[in-house]
Amino acid sequence: MEQKPTPAPPIHKFPSFPFDPYPIQIDFMNALYHAVEKGGVAMLESPTGTGKTLSIICSALQWIVDQKSKSSPNPKATGKDSRDQSATDDDEPDWMRNFSRAETTKKMKKLGFGLGSCNKKCSDGNCANPVTEESRKRVERKRNVEGVDDDEEFLVEEYDSGDEVIDGGDLKRKAGDGCFSSSDDDGEEEEEQEQEEEVSKVYFCSRTHSQLSQFVKELKRTTFASEMKVVCLGSRKNFCINSDVLRLGNPMRINEQCLELQKNKNQKGSKIKILGDGGRIRRTKASSGCPMLRKQNLQKKFRNEVCQSGALDMEDLVQLGKNIGTCPYYGSRSVVPAADLVILPYQSLLLKSARESLGLNLKNSIVIIDEAHNLADSLTNMYNTKITLLQLDQVNSHLEKYFDRFRNQLGAGNRRYIQILMVITRAFLRLILGDMDTSSAHSCHAEEKNVCVSTMNINDFLFSLNIDNINLVKLSRYLKESNIMHKVSGYGTKLVNLQSGSVLQDSGNNSLEGSSLSGFQALVDILLSLTNNDSDGRMIVSRCTSTCSRQDEEGYLKYVMLAGEKIFSEIADQARAVVLAGGTLQPIEETRQRLFPCLLPDRFHFFSCNHIVPPESILPIAVSRGPSGCLFDFSYNSRSSPSMIDELGRLLCNLVGVVPEGIVMFFSSFEYEGQVHDAWKASGILARILKKKRIFREPRKSMDVETVLKQYKEAISLPRADLREDSQIHGALLLAVVGGKISEGINFSDGMGRCVVMVGLPYPSPSDVELMERIKHIEGRSEPNANRHVELLGNDTCTVDAVQTGFDIIRNCRRRGKEYYENLCMKAVNQSIGRAIRHINDYAAILLVDSRYASNSLKGSLSYPTNKLPQWIKDSLVSSTENYGEVHRRLYQFFKFHKQRRYQ
Repeated sequence: MEQKPTPAPPIHKFPSFPFDPYPIQIDFMNALYHAVEKGGVAMLESPTGTGKTLSIICSALQWIVDQKSKSSPNPKATGKDSRDQSATDDDEPDWMRNFSRAETTKKMKKLGFGLGSCNKKCSDGNCANPVTEESRKRVERKRNVEGVDDDEEFLVEEYDSGDEVIDGGDLKRKAGDGCFSSSDDDGEEEEEQEQEEEVSKVYFCSRTHSQLSQFVKELKRTTFASEMKVVCLGSRKNFCINSDVLRLGNPMRINEQCLELQKNKNQKGSKIKILGDGGRIRRTKASSGCPMLRKQNLQKKFRNEVCQSGALDMEDLVQLGKNIGTCPYYGSRSVVPAADLVILPYQSLLLKSARESLGLNLKNSIVIIDEAHNLADSLTNMYNTKITLLQLDQVNSHLEKYFDRFRNQLGAGNRRYIQILMVITRAFLRLILGDMDTSSAHSCHAEEKNVCVSTMNINDFLFSLNIDNINLVKLSRYLKESNIMHKVSGYGTKLVNLQSGSVLQDSGNNSLEGSSLSGFQALVDILLSLTNNDSDGRMIVSRCTSTCSRQDEEGYLKYVMLAGEKIFSEIADQARAVVLAGGTLQPIEETRQRLFPCLLPDRFHFFSCNHIVPPESILPIAVSRGPSGCLFDFSYNSRSSPSMIDELGRLLCNLVGVVPEGIVMFFSSFEYEGQVHDAWKASGILARILKKKRIFREPRKSMDVETVLKQYKEAISLPRADLREDSQIHGALLLAVVGGKISEGINFSDGMGRCVVMVGLPYPSPSDVELMERIKHIEGRSEPNANRHVELLGNDTCTVDAVQTGFDIIRNCRRRGKEYYENLCMKAVNQSIGRAIRHINDYAAILLVDSRYASNSLKGSLSYPTNKLPQWIKDSLVSSTENYGEVHRRLYQFFKFHKQRRYQ
């Protein structure tokens, strides 16, 4: 069912728009302003190139300005300072955590445990189990007597959860039940009252770093850049200026090392370690904390500079941190409470753990999610977790060695939890290895294993391993609150280093320790995922057997989140309004069903507008046949045939002669692009194309994309005077991949994209186990009996032909599952072809190369693919052509017309 746009809202003024807006921009800004005023969820659709970003800025921030002018200043609200400047998570340096100690104490009491290692409730201000200086000394004496000596740094402090982690087998599996929340605490009402006093903010998030930088660039064109306090948030990897930490490269290792430096504060010196053979090594200690966080006054200076400097993007903030000599990551976080506009990446806003860590308060604020065309899948994918066989083996080995070493020194609480962790890791290993002995996991190489993938419900997974009586909520809390991960990882790394005779570095730079910590974190994430509702997701088990297999196949456990509505509701229930914006958000109904199915009609707003370019500036054609008359069929079974690849090559040889400047051709995958390229090279087609245009290919590595795009642009803009006199080369061809870096977020305006060629219908691979589980989940919610019908297909996907199994699942879907599969394809098409036509004077041709795009080719299909194209393309689409000659004629006339118009 096609969603009808919400009726036109009242007209508002937007004086900060830097030039006279087009009518559709005025309509868009009014729709957004009205949606924010009314509250709820809004989906606003405006084609790329229509000034969508600028319209978002001028309407959302104008609403903030209007609200401020309506209400008198609230000293209580504006006076808030350091109290809310950071999260209550342990992801903080000491100096920042001290700012919110009172709030931290209150929230920790709500959870039923105190600060530090004591988790018993206190009365009259005294802890029921205080850790006094005398008790610490007593523990130290005990350690010395028992010979813990230099290993004492790895001994975890005593932990008491208050009750047993082993239940009587009646553990209820609710979505996060009792995880870290309480609804009947006396302090909750006070906290809510404080939150209500928060001033309204705008939280803007997008998918990539470049998109956020583009947003800041557009913001600087308005007066809001200097009138409002703006801060841009990012990851430690993007913000870190400590060269010793940054060179670790891996984001997880950078995060771990940053937190370790906070714990290592004021620790200096070194020790001599005597080895068993009489040798000695020096154990070097890290410097006292991170040098970029030693001086609080520099952080205050950074905060003041940001508030006074207007809009700064990530690069500006990093440079400011370097100039001042302080950390821009924590510095930018401390600006959030005072900011009117917070710019941040998807994960920082959509992940609950990230919001809590950053201390984001969405109360009475506006959340704007740009590039929201795949929001439902992006949201659930963020909650996917995975642990590999090698990670499990390493964690289990470290746990066993640690437990053997400290068995007599550990308290009852820690001993119990570590034993339970070993039980779980061994059970996981047995499941992955199948009939193989768990002791052979470390020595079993990929070429000696065959991998079989299956899926299971959460409850079935727990019951099959006989661990359903373990309270995973308490176990996850233990892993988060105690320092067990770092202690076990550190001790395991020490043993490995001692065996190899290397010098130990406590600074955390050791790659083994980073790898061990990554494995522990993966285990924590998996255990937390298993506390979700049974129907919320699936466990995917990749098993190993002893027969030969490919080297890149590896055993693993993976949790796949399928239900997104509860995750999204956590944001929507807090914020005043949530705005989903994008170039094309169709189909609207699918997004509604997956993210907010229970939202009342008066709380939902939808707006869509056409493109600003006139119809004559775009030429979309469904190309059914090639130059030799061969019918184009790039379906899975036909696309690799030599005749199909050759016919596509002949088409391209004709296009490079009629299309000026740049052509971007999209393939369904890197593998298929490589297959086609190699075939063209062997047949001589590439040589023919190179006589007309230079050829570039999208690289697999993201870091190389910018270089290729620069070369592509230079080849297109090369003046004729720089070419040889006899050269016929004019422009360039870029071979790209749907779903790659180039297909999203890259603008091919003007000559960079005079023609976009979409090869086939880029349906996702039906062999993707996660995708098939998602399709079955979506299909199951559409009709009462759909679940039973789909379950007959079986969960086990380990078949001779996984692709055929996937096709069987799709064919057995009645409606929603099949629609979702088709929508994934057409969303990818729309994103790719939307790279062209970026402004009102731009023009381009769009070729949809496949007979399935033709209007009369899919009579038995659920829907025509072209029905899911954006309206501004669909209105001009040439849906049927008799032969390639007609296509060539239309292209020739189109580019001749625009060439004449350019020189008029």
